[in-house]
Amino acid sequence: MAVRNKGRRLDKYVRDYVVFDLETTGINPQQDSIIEISAVKVAEGIIAAEYSTLVNPGRHIPAPATAVNGITDKMVADAPAIGEAIGGFWDFIGNSILVGHNIHTFDMNFAYDAALGALGRELANDYIDTLYMARHCLPELGHYKLTDISEYFHISTDGAHRALNDCIMNQKCYEEMGKIWKEQGANPEGNCPVCGGMLCLRKGKYGKFYGCGNFPSCRFTKKA
Repeated sequence: MAVRNKGRRLDKYVRDYVVFDLETTGINPQQDSIIEISAVKVAEGIIAAEYSTLVNPGRHIPAPATAVNGITDKMVADAPAIGEAIGGFWDFIGNSILVGHNIHTFDMNFAYDAALGALGRELANDYIDTLYMARHCLPELGHYKLTDISEYFHISTDGAHRALNDCIMNQKCYEEMGKIWKEQGANPEGNCPVCGGMLCLRKGKYGKFYGCGNFPSCRFTKKA
C-alpha cells in the first residue's frame, strides 16, 4: 500500500467541523469493507446537518462484525455500493475539519482508501482525533473508548456502535472536552507551524525544548 497523503492531525478545539464514523467488516482497510458511513456537520458547536447511509460491501458481513454493530447482510442488500456512498460523504464534508474517535489509525485510512479507489481522489481534510484529545484532557480515566468518555460526561451510550449514534455521542464529548481544553489552556505554546500538531515540552541532550506531537512524521522543534 502506498503512503496515504492524508491531511494533518490537529490538536485543538474548533467550533465548525464534521464528525464522522464508519462501521466496517473488520479492521484491515486492505481486506475489509465499509458497511456504514455517517457524519454530522456542526456550526458554532451545534449540529446543523446529517449524512448517513448503509453500504453494500458486495460480500458477506462476517459474524464478528455483526456482533459489534448489528449490521447484517439483509440490512445492506438494497444499500448503495461504496462509490455512491463515499461520493455522498465527499460532497457532504467539503473542506471541513473532520472530527472522530480513533480516526487517525482507523476511519481516516478506510475513508481515504475508499475515496481513492472509488473516486480517484485523496481525502486530504485536516482532522482531530478525540482519542488523543481525551488522553490529554482526561488523564484520570486511563481507558478511552468512546463509551468510556461518554459515561464520564453522563452522555447516553444507547445505540453505540452504529455510525450515526456514535457521531452524535462523540460530538457531545468533543464539546465537553473543548471546555476543558480551553479552561486548562491546553496548548499555551500554540500549534506546530508546519503540521498543526500540539507542541509538547520535552527534555533533550541540551535541555528542554518544544517538539511537535506528531513526531516522527513532523520534526519541528523550538527552544523552551
